[in-house]
Amino acid sequence: MEGKLPIGVGSDGLAEAERSEVRAPAQNEQALGRREMNVAVLKTKAEQGLSESYAAIADELPGGDGVRDVRERAIGRFESLGLPHRRIEAWKYTDLRNLLKEALPPDVGDETPVTEADVAAALGPLARIAADRAVFVNGAYRPELSQLASLKDILGSPLSAALDDKSDKAAADLLRLDGRDDDAVLALNTAYVTDGAVVAIAKKAKLRKPLLLVYLRAGAEPHLVATRNVVSVGDGAEATIIEAYVSVPGAAEIGQHNTATEIAVGEGASVTHIKCTADAGRVTHLANWLVELGAKSDYRGFQFTSGVGLARNQLSLTFKGEGANLDLSGAFLARETQHVDTTLTVDHAVPGCTSRELFKGVLEDHARGIFQGKVIVRPHAQKSDGKQMAQVLMLSPEAEFDSKPELEIFADDVVCGHGSTSVDLDEDLLFYCRSRGIPEAEARALLIESFIGEALQKVECEDVREALTVLARRWLDEAAAAKRA
Repeated sequence: MEGKLPIGVGSDGLAEAERSEVRAPAQNEQALGRREMNVAVLKTKAEQGLSESYAAIADELPGGDGVRDVRERAIGRFESLGLPHRRIEAWKYTDLRNLLKEALPPDVGDETPVTEADVAAALGPLARIAADRAVFVNGAYRPELSQLASLKDILGSPLSAALDDKSDKAAADLLRLDGRDDDAVLALNTAYVTDGAVVAIAKKAKLRKPLLLVYLRAGAEPHLVATRNVVSVGDGAEATIIEAYVSVPGAAEIGQHNTATEIAVGEGASVTHIKCTADAGRVTHLANWLVELGAKSDYRGFQFTSGVGLARNQLSLTFKGEGANLDLSGAFLARETQHVDTTLTVDHAVPGCTSRELFKGVLEDHARGIFQGKVIVRPHAQKSDGKQMAQVLMLSPEAEFDSKPELEIFADDVVCGHGSTSVDLDEDLLFYCRSRGIPEAEARALLIESFIGEALQKVECEDVREALTVLARRWLDEAAAAKRA
């Protein structure tokens, strides 16, 4: 038999017992048994804080007994798993146990004053998008800031109201995530979630405007916020859904947001789903997309990330019906010590489906980018067609890009491929631009914009594409100004 030292956390965030093992001297079986019973797992400061904070606010969270039971099991699961660390393969490059130093106090029942002018300032170019808008401030729905008058073919409500519904079982079902018990971040989301959007789009409905879900950080005090969107799109319906995660000018420099979006796409439905994370400051943004595609459906997803201290965008997309199409793309921009992780799984669980993924990033200074993309083709998913590409522009020798594309193919009649590249600016092209009288800073910006433009062109909504392009240009301008300083 072997005995282990009590588990403690070292300076690199890994448990000491993971690095070394001490063999116990010969002892009788009973003594060894007592020693093993006394092994204590020491939690990090953040892990302990998350458990204690939940206990303190559990009675204030929305929902009845059924919802409370789901939350209790979720926080118990988190306490069992702990924060993800680099020994977990999917978190190899984003050691959250080491990166998350403390748990911020959760925000429940927020009443921070925010005006429509504040919303417009936070959204920036996104404010010009012609859309129906639902606004959440620090995780709480604000009807006075929302504009939903033109929605006729949609049945929706804030998640907080749905969780307090008289049908406790139906409310509890909104938080259940069957088969995902191994995800500590989702477990935290389930335990802490305060609000979000519950949307049901009717069969064959065609939304005239996009639905814009705005999540604002506001106020001088840093907080932990947890939100969730639950969306179902009826058979044959057409909809565009946009998520925007931004901050009001003057908001706290530090923040933590744990968000999840579930989307069930009906048979023959067409959905465009866009997420823009353009926060500022040392913010930790942990996000999950959980998407299920029905037969002959069409799903186009896009993610734009910039200005966030630490972002982890985790996407899980599953084909549930034959003949569906998936086009997933994104662009991320990071500088200084920012850390952006895109981890996705595309599951071809049925035959005859097509998937395409294209992600582009720009890294400067000591920024770090991660792309992990796994395509799974199940044994009976013949005629699957999947292609994946990740490309990053490195503007500094100190920047780091970690890429891990994966294919798991268990069928034989498929067409699948993946690729990944990292490059720096083409000096010949830069010289060509300068020889035509274009200043170096402007030439660099043009080449960078051209690089990520291929991904941005995937956004078919013209006003949304223009808004994201403006945000990308602002990032480039800020990066250039920082260099001059």
